[in-house]
Amino acid sequence: MSGQKSSLMPGDVENLRRRSTADSENCTDHEQYHRFPRPQSQNDWLGVPSHHPELGAAETPSPDASTHHFCHYTPKCFLAVHKGGHGASARSTPSRGARSTPSRFGEEGWHESTKTTIRAENEVEAHREANNYKFGFRKWKGNVTERPIESASEIVKELHSDLSIVKPHEGSVITFGNIVYVFLFGWWLSLVYLLVCPLMFLTIFGAPYGKLCFRMAGYFIWPFGKSIEKPGDTVRRHFVKPPKCEVIPEERDSEDGKDVAPLLVSSPIPVEVPVPEPPARKISKHWCRFSTYLWLLLGYPVVAVFHILTCVLSWLLVFTIPVAKMNARTLSTLLLIAPEDIQINKVEKAQGSATKVILFCNQAFNVYYYKYTVQGINIFALNLLPLVFFTLVIGYTDRQHRYFSAETKFATAISSIIPLSYYIGMGIASISAQSNFAVGAVVNATFGSITEMTFYITALLQGVRAGTKCYEEIVKAALTGTLLGCILFIPGICMIIGGIKHREQRFNSRSAGVSSALLFISIGGVFAPSLFSKIFGNLVCESCTNIPGNGSVPFICKDCHYDTTQADPRLILSQIEPLVYTISLLLPAAYLIGLIFTLKTHSHIYDIHISDGQGGNAHGHHVVHWSRWRALAVLIVATVLMAACADLSTENIEPMLNDSTVSQYFIGVTVLAMVPELPEIVNGIQFAVQNNISLSLEVGSCIAVQVCMIQIPLLILFNAFYDVGFLLVFNDIHLWASIFSVILVNYIFMDGKCDYFQGTALVVVYLILLALYFFAPSPRSC
Repeated sequence: MSGQKSSLMPGDVENLRRRSTADSENCTDHEQYHRFPRPQSQNDWLGVPSHHPELGAAETPSPDASTHHFCHYTPKCFLAVHKGGHGASARSTPSRGARSTPSRFGEEGWHESTKTTIRAENEVEAHREANNYKFGFRKWKGNVTERPIESASEIVKELHSDLSIVKPHEGSVITFGNIVYVFLFGWWLSLVYLLVCPLMFLTIFGAPYGKLCFRMAGYFIWPFGKSIEKPGDTVRRHFVKPPKCEVIPEERDSEDGKDVAPLLVSSPIPVEVPVPEPPARKISKHWCRFSTYLWLLLGYPVVAVFHILTCVLSWLLVFTIPVAKMNARTLSTLLLIAPEDIQINKVEKAQGSATKVILFCNQAFNVYYYKYTVQGINIFALNLLPLVFFTLVIGYTDRQHRYFSAETKFATAISSIIPLSYYIGMGIASISAQSNFAVGAVVNATFGSITEMTFYITALLQGVRAGTKCYEEIVKAALTGTLLGCILFIPGICMIIGGIKHREQRFNSRSAGVSSALLFISIGGVFAPSLFSKIFGNLVCESCTNIPGNGSVPFICKDCHYDTTQADPRLILSQIEPLVYTISLLLPAAYLIGLIFTLKTHSHIYDIHISDGQGGNAHGHHVVHWSRWRALAVLIVATVLMAACADLSTENIEPMLNDSTVSQYFIGVTVLAMVPELPEIVNGIQFAVQNNISLSLEVGSCIAVQVCMIQIPLLILFNAFYDVGFLLVFNDIHLWASIFSVILVNYIFMDGKCDYFQGTALVVVYLILLALYFFAPSPRSC
């Protein structure tokens, strides 16, 4: 790979080259039979672990597997990840690095280190996979390069079909989704055609289109199991599957000493199926008729409005995208054909070949459309993008809240952060995957925290404009809420979902220990000024009941707290502020040392190796969804839009802050803290479902460490240049909740394995803390 140094041992590289050469010749010697046993599937010879996010499960080969021949494979680009004893899969083989340095790994429990080879489709995807395992890089699930549709699964092919092929199908078309289609779209689409039908008959010249509208009314009320085709244009594609067989070589003829061809061949034999040539097309006079332009003037615009409306609604519902495709194809193709050339036929279930037609839709609802992407962009992020522009329009044009309330504007602004966070994450992944380590690290450090930083800074500026310290308390609550969510909720929900499917999951306890140590350093540094203020600050009570000379009445004080503002001013100027600035320098330094430790001097903790793949798709042509410049442009635009949405959310949050029924603490630790992290939560859950719990845990740890070691020092730096009154002194509830959470997570991560019960414990503790914040009184400044 470009910009990536292979970490294979020389012997491994030589073995790989011998393997590639031998397979290119379709033969192996006896020694190679034992070195590379014949697998049962493609994933088996790749050595793919069951916990990898994008690949299937691997099985342990039997001892007899080495007796089989290993022939004919296409080399790929590999990512070899060395896992520790806790995370090793059954398919793994001992790595040479672990055997050659037993003293280094033996004392630390790493003598069981094994190597797992993971396939990547090309160099860019291999680099992205490697970045996933690196500390300090955002964990990304989706691909940054375009996958060939030919190599996709049948489910993905079905998602991207254009509804022009009638494929053999089994089962009934009377399904729940199709019935729902009738009530949501079918009845009024059919009604529109029934209303246009007499209009076209009244024009006399448009009678052929009146007949077409009548037939289309019957079609759209229930289009399933019916095909629309043009006579003479039907092309059938026969599916001929070669029989599955093994190579059975013949014995050498002892008489003439000549080789005899094998009886059966494992590769498919090309079978030519005669397809009759379609008859010569006649030149249509469709566009020379008066009725055509009468239809385009009177009928087509009416039905087009309702088809477009149906298109938009079904596309926004995501799972009904086949309905959107059906209506789009009707508008663009079907209604522009001569009416006499349109035939509606019922498709037989037992059809043995695929037929190319104008339109065929067999289902209105497909649950797998959550995987649908457009230019690499997930469908949900694409559908939420108009919400961003809607938020900007209503936010900056309706300042007086005449048409939309402040609560509505806040809800749309905070929801707009979700797709923008996705675009920022995808831009970071695209640039990092196409760049070297230095560029990727800089992009991750700068843009990785841009979502939260834009909100924090705009909130602090809004507090300065409003002349209140309430916004500062909201920012501190959001910081603490992000910590609690990343330490407790994200790992917990991933353990629950992954544990339900995989019973027990294992992860690299050493790498998790490094993250836990950095979390301890982070929490200790962030809350050190708070502890300092409690030791040297004044204890202030808002109200005390004390009647002199009456000993029967107890002495009661309410709302007591340590307040540095009532203490000696020199305490703040000479001790607390220098302490805060010192911590803001030490925390980024600790983060940098952690990067050097995990990526350079002790990289064996993560053990990321990219094998020297030869030929194949590894060095072949690949199409990147977003180039470096396009990804950078998306990052800049998304950052600007993020700043605008954050400004609108802080500007319209005031009614919620004034509402006494909900504590401001609760708003900060929930809505403002966790909404920007929704894309990260989805990524973590996807990793857990694929039995890659290590990356799920790293998602939360990476964000929590960045909050303490990057975002908070940046806020201190911003406050130094533009005084917004941000002092790194947190309330007691933030202090003890964060310390308790870090201790609990460190205890969970000790044994290197987890299940749904441990995840439940983390989530329950998180919910208990949320209840604590919900019933807590509002900050004094609010």
